[in-house]
Amino acid sequence: MAPTLNGEVDIVIPTIRSLNFLEDWRPFFEPYHLIIIQDGDPTKEIKVPEGFDYELYNRNDINRILGPKANCISFKDGACRCFGFLVSKKKFIYTIDDDCFVAKDPSGKEIDALAKHLENLTKPSTPYYFNTLYDPYREGADFVRGYPFSLRAGVPTAVSHGLWLNIPDYDAPTQLVKPLDRNTSVGSNRYVDAVLTIPKGTLYPMCAMNLAFNRELIGAAMYFGIMGDGQPLGRYDDMWAGWCTKVVCDHLGYGVKTGLPYLWHSKASNPFVNLKKEYNGLFWQEEMIPFFQSVILPKKCTNAEECYLELAKQAKEKLGPVDPYFNNLADAMVTWIEAWEEFNAPAKVKNGTA
Repeated sequence: MAPTLNGEVDIVIPTIRSLNFLEDWRPFFEPYHLIIIQDGDPTKEIKVPEGFDYELYNRNDINRILGPKANCISFKDGACRCFGFLVSKKKFIYTIDDDCFVAKDPSGKEIDALAKHLENLTKPSTPYYFNTLYDPYREGADFVRGYPFSLRAGVPTAVSHGLWLNIPDYDAPTQLVKPLDRNTSVGSNRYVDAVLTIPKGTLYPMCAMNLAFNRELIGAAMYFGIMGDGQPLGRYDDMWAGWCTKVVCDHLGYGVKTGLPYLWHSKASNPFVNLKKEYNGLFWQEEMIPFFQSVILPKKCTNAEECYLELAKQAKEKLGPVDPYFNNLADAMVTWIEAWEEFNAPAKVKNGTA
């Protein structure tokens, strides 16, 4: 397993409630720093169990810190978590939802999700040629016959996308027709003991409830858009960030992994509420996905910030005609990068020392 790297990791949690769920994670999270983003009513008291090292931001804090740029951070939506990505100074980010608990593998052993994410992120990815034994860097595995030696060094991994036991991450129509679906590790073949690199040129539906990434490589593109309160779209915040980061990773030569680790997703959200949030997105995704599939970023874009500004420009051009919302989203993407560059400005040099 990967080293704890506790000086290089922040755990970002969006919430509207007291964080009693952290007791379940105490053996795994207590060594790390937490960034808690309180959504909704900023006057509500959020209680955090004793013993955790954390900082907590509510909407008043976000408005105070970002000023006019605060309008790029969503309100009353899980997309507010990206404010935590913005203020972090660590190399790695792990973000988790407050209805997710420690899962057990088929043998009954508790899964240290964060440790597995760090293992994924600190080992290479193989986006240019698929290995039929999945992750060749895993103990007991290797590259199969016919795998080019020139590609066996792999590329840096930017994103580790974990999965969930119990409640699947379904959209509202699927929730309505399959309300009793559960994914279990016992008596089921749906616990898949594998990590896969998503091939270059292939998009995927990213879910933020069990997600880790290398902030230094891809953090500027891990923006969850403007969703929720006052917006015509919700529950597509992580989808948008996933499509953006995958396109940027493909362009910059980074890898994206999905599979292990699992966590236990405890609570199904209301499908009727979800349908109201997702309604426009169910139609718009048929425009959004082809857009991302066809995006070509110019060679002059050599980092995540430059790639993301180019994506904002192309999104406005191609998706703006679909609905004015996309013009506003593209503008928010630019504002996000402006804020990102303010928070991540290179250290000033004085007397030859940074």
